[in-house]
Amino acid sequence: MTYQRGSWFRSYVPRPAARTRLFCFPYGGGAASAFNGWAEELPDTVDLVAVQYPGRQDRFNDPSPAGIPELAEEIVRVIGSRFDMPTAFFGHSMGGVVAYEVARRLQPRFPSPLALLMVSACRTPAGRHREGLRFEEDEMRGYIQSLGGSGAKSLDDDDVWELAHPVIRNDLGWTETYRYAPGAPLTCPIVALAGDRDPAATPQDIELWKNYTIAGATTHVLPGGHFYFEDSLPRLASVLSGELAAVSASAAPAPSEPTGNRP
Repeated sequence: MTYQRGSWFRSYVPRPAARTRLFCFPYGGGAASAFNGWAEELPDTVDLVAVQYPGRQDRFNDPSPAGIPELAEEIVRVIGSRFDMPTAFFGHSMGGVVAYEVARRLQPRFPSPLALLMVSACRTPAGRHREGLRFEEDEMRGYIQSLGGSGAKSLDDDDVWELAHPVIRNDLGWTETYRYAPGAPLTCPIVALAGDRDPAATPQDIELWKNYTIAGATTHVLPGGHFYFEDSLPRLASVLSGELAAVSASAAPAPSEPTGNRP
């Protein structure tokens, strides 16, 4: 694992032969460590970099941005130099919105730096709605547990909840106050993924991501709920590998015409 304490990015498995880079954006209440182990499921041509938001784990004392737009602005300021190869974003749940907001801010500043945006278990920015949370501890705990997943189960432990709930409160505040500001569509393709039993982001919900790009959108529906990948990470990795291979192939220079005398 390579990173400097307090930095934004985590590379758990160095990939010196990588031809594509995949930035992974955590879900609400999550951290970069949520993607620890994912790189081993991907080919060695993919450099997986997990984004670490402020206010959690080794960045616990770093001030948290006011909201998702402000978070996206901060990420844009530090990510620009990392587009030295074809690059894709993957964001799960809240992370999908963060990845989208970063992508749209990159678009006017660089010549199409992002090759692909992948959003998982995530409604479109305009399709999101408030949960009406009052931010009482029992209410927040119940809401997170209703989404399922191993992380939610761990909140049954009061000591775990005591450590986790400040981050959860912060991230739920981000999602409750987020409002989509309409703008130009992205110029990179979008891949939207969902679990077939996820009430928070249904297969029908993710179809609407096609309205956020002029470069085309595809969808993948995998078995499971909101955290479908916990039971089928190899299957998700196969989908990601295929999409990233297409990105790498499209970015490769066309073969040069042979030199010498023609017949």
